Amino acid sequence: MKTSVAIALSTLILLQAVPAAADPARDRQSILAMQGDYTVDFAFDETVLLQPGYERQSAMRSGGDETVIVVEDTPTRIVLQHILVDAKSGHVTKHWRQDWFYEAPTRFEFTADQTWHVRAIPADTTRGAWTQCVYEVSDAPRYCGTGRWDYTNGVATWTSDLSWRPLPRREYTKRSDYYALSVVNRHTLTPNGWTHEQFNTKVLRKRDGTQVELAREFGFNDYLKTTEVDFTPARDYWRATAGYWAKVRAHWNGFLSKAPGVRLKTKVDGMAMIIPLFTQAGEVQEGKPVADAAIAKVFADWVEPAPADVPRAASTTR
Repeated sequence: MKTSVAIALSTLILLQAVPAAADPARDRQSILAMQGDYTVDFAFDETVLLQPGYERQSAMRSGGDETVIVVEDTPTRIVLQHILVDAKSGHVTKHWRQDWFYEAPTRFEFTADQTWHVRAIPADTTRGAWTQCVYEVSDAPRYCGTGRWDYTNGVATWTSDLSWRPLPRREYTKRSDYYALSVVNRHTLTPNGWTHEQFNTKVLRKRDGTQVELAREFGFNDYLKTTEVDFTPARDYWRATAGYWAKVRAHWNGFLSKAPGVRLKTKVDGMAMIIPLFTQAGEVQEGKPVADAAIAKVFADWVEPAPADVPRAASTTR
């Protein structure tokens, strides 16, 4: 009897350890389910303090109204563009973008100040998995993560591996004691929309290759479906400027589709690129022509190939 019970328990543990077979069609529907109109709450709280004398920073709370538009949809690639709308004025702001790739062979990784290297994803990591890459408002790179969708108990959840991202926009005007986050991201579909959880470690990476972990942080972005906001201005903006931003993405893809990657010559706020690109998009929205050469000049001024790659940074502990 004891032997039978032991075998049964071993079998159960083995079955739980084996990931479910990949279902890319189902995964695609989960990703596409993130499109729509939302009221979004953003919350960030430092939790575990890891260095003597480090003081917990104030919690951060913000929010907005945001629509998520499908830009590209193929069996192995989905592009979702987020656009913010001010409910009172109708003012539109092109926000972040997320691209999803099924069994991606490569991804860009944040390796140094304003620098991202394109690196191969190990076969065991990308098999049956989706790589999500996130981009700045100018479509500049931010971070990528690779993971599989899981449907245990009927809950659709995607969890990334551990990866690096640069200092978030919400902190780079306030902090100089660290400049990189070690992050695991988790997206979950809910009855009222979807959520984005961030398990962040704030890290000071030194030039000698060592690193100091300052604190852990939990981020929670809650996307709640809404019918109370008029997102017509956002859809009008995208209808008018989608072709322009496709050209911008093509320029970025020239750097991010192959090694070595890309380095930005802007300050960390990226405004040297954001301002001219947004200005050009505004002109396009007004029906004015913007020459391809004008877009190319912005990239020639502020973007260059990354230097030779450096060894992959060690993962932080959790």
